[in-house]
Amino acid sequence: MDSVRSPDWPAAAMGGPAANSAAARYGGPAAPDPVTGAIPPAAPRPYRPPVAGASAPTRTATTRAPIPVKVLIAGGFGVGKTTTVGAISEIAPLTTEAEMTSAGIGVDDPGADSAKTATTVAMDFGCVTIDRSLKLYLFGTPGQARFGFMWDDLARGALGALVVVDGARLDDCYPAIDFFERAGLPFAVGVNAFDGRSALDLPSIRWALAIGEHVPLVQFDARDRLSVRDALLVVLDRALDRATRERGSEPAAG
Repeated sequence: MDSVRSPDWPAAAMGGPAANSAAARYGGPAAPDPVTGAIPPAAPRPYRPPVAGASAPTRTATTRAPIPVKVLIAGGFGVGKTTTVGAISEIAPLTTEAEMTSAGIGVDDPGADSAKTATTVAMDFGCVTIDRSLKLYLFGTPGQARFGFMWDDLARGALGALVVVDGARLDDCYPAIDFFERAGLPFAVGVNAFDGRSALDLPSIRWALAIGEHVPLVQFDARDRLSVRDALLVVLDRALDRATRERGSEPAAG
């Protein structure tokens, strides 16, 4: 009976089965000859000359992920917190806004000149990469007093906060400032200049809010990405300055 050989399998090499073994083909340990029992010498590996100019492989440095930093965007109702997060976030911001209805009349007052039709009922979330070593995760707090119980949870683990205020409605900003002063969290106050102007100048706002000179007070536009960036950098600078002072006041280990 004629044997059938697959066309994909190479024909047996000269020297019998040992010469056609996997060891002989791929350079592994040679099997002993089935007749004599002798182990044939291993075939030398082919010589490959080094390529001119080639250098030894080097280990590339592992790129470290940026450090995540949590920053709060806080303030009263309708001052521009959601707009602030949305203006600078490099991802589509997560918002939890609900339509304002007649049930909120007398409870949620955005001001007579406001066109606000929705309000944050939980939080806003966005993120922005400052540089290769630092990434900010922004958490916008709800502005209504009835959602104040969420602030403690949102503030946990935060490095600092930007308190957004409206110069025309300073009364809505006192609770946020009081919260961060009691919590001992570094914060800066950002006056949202609607249409590029504020109802009061910065010295008057500082006096009205009764905040010390150690608290940064800046004017910014919540709709402008670069303006929001500058305000957040002030928060980071404030947090870094406080961390540096606290570290310097620690007793040296001895």
